[in-house]
Amino acid sequence: MSTINAALCSFGMSGRVFHAPFINLHKGFTLIGAWERSKQLIKEHYPDATSFPTYEDLLQDENIHLVIVNTPTYTHFSYAKQALLAGKHVVVEKAFTTTVAEAEELKAIAQEKGLVINVFQNRRWDSDFLTVKSVVDSGKLGKINEAEFRFDRFNLALSPKGHKEVPGPGAGIMKDLGPHIIDQALYLFGMPTALFADIRTTRPTSEVDDCFELLFYYPTMRVRLKAGYIVKELLPSYIVHGSLGSFVKNRADLQEAKLLQNEKPNLSTWCAEPETEEGILNIDADGITIRHTIPTLLGNYYHFYDGVYQSIAKGANAIVSADDGINVMKIIEAAFVSSNEKRLVELF
Repeated sequence: MSTINAALCSFGMSGRVFHAPFINLHKGFTLIGAWERSKQLIKEHYPDATSFPTYEDLLQDENIHLVIVNTPTYTHFSYAKQALLAGKHVVVEKAFTTTVAEAEELKAIAQEKGLVINVFQNRRWDSDFLTVKSVVDSGKLGKINEAEFRFDRFNLALSPKGHKEVPGPGAGIMKDLGPHIIDQALYLFGMPTALFADIRTTRPTSEVDDCFELLFYYPTMRVRLKAGYIVKELLPSYIVHGSLGSFVKNRADLQEAKLLQNEKPNLSTWCAEPETEEGILNIDADGITIRHTIPTLLGNYYHFYDGVYQSIAKGANAIVSADDGINVMKIIEAAFVSSNEKRLVELF
């Protein structure tokens, strides 16, 4: 398969901003179209694309090889299952599903059908996280002892997107912002042996969880993950301490902001962070303290879709596999048990 024909389950913000530009940029993909329930907008951006009036019409198109499930979380399982049963490969946004059981069923269907699932964990390719990972992988911090990742905002108002705010299986911050930093932590450090969670509702009019703190237990390390909507003074989003020193980095990736402004991505100069946002490395080298900034790597969500292409066209492993998605769901399910029962939950 030299060219993969892809279609979106919607052409709202996520389709227009996070998916279509990178599918269009990659020479191995052709963007066939999107399922559009009311407004027909995709042709304004991609004149050759088709606007499908129903999901059934999209799935019945034999020219489509890949379906991107970029709809509200509570629909992910149903839409992804239908696509797999129709013989399509799938990309599923985070959270992968609403339960571990759903995630495992999708994996089983894909294996039975010989199809590929990739989970859209685009934040692995944020400039800030890529830089954190490069510092950790370099060994400059020595043996990692502790890390803290945050994803904070300040907004007391409820989101206009009802599926995020109305109580239901896909609502709340744990399944919205949570999968981003959970996946980053698992990608960097692997699955913890146990966790403790505190999940709360803090905004006056909120009916869903909108603040959480997770503590991951590893044999010789602890990782804290925090997110909330009532954090006015933003703290560093990444703090990593090791036996040789520390690295601190702000969340400063510019891709989402540029994409929202309809700026098209490229493969060379896409969204370089300003030098003022460089992370600080403070280490002890042979008894001498060395403290300096670290140049930020270029982030680019294109690399996710290049991985998708390699997994479908070339038989490579999924860039973010169904197992990766299952592990995130295991963390989320265990976190709710921990918070509700106010106890440590063993994972192994």
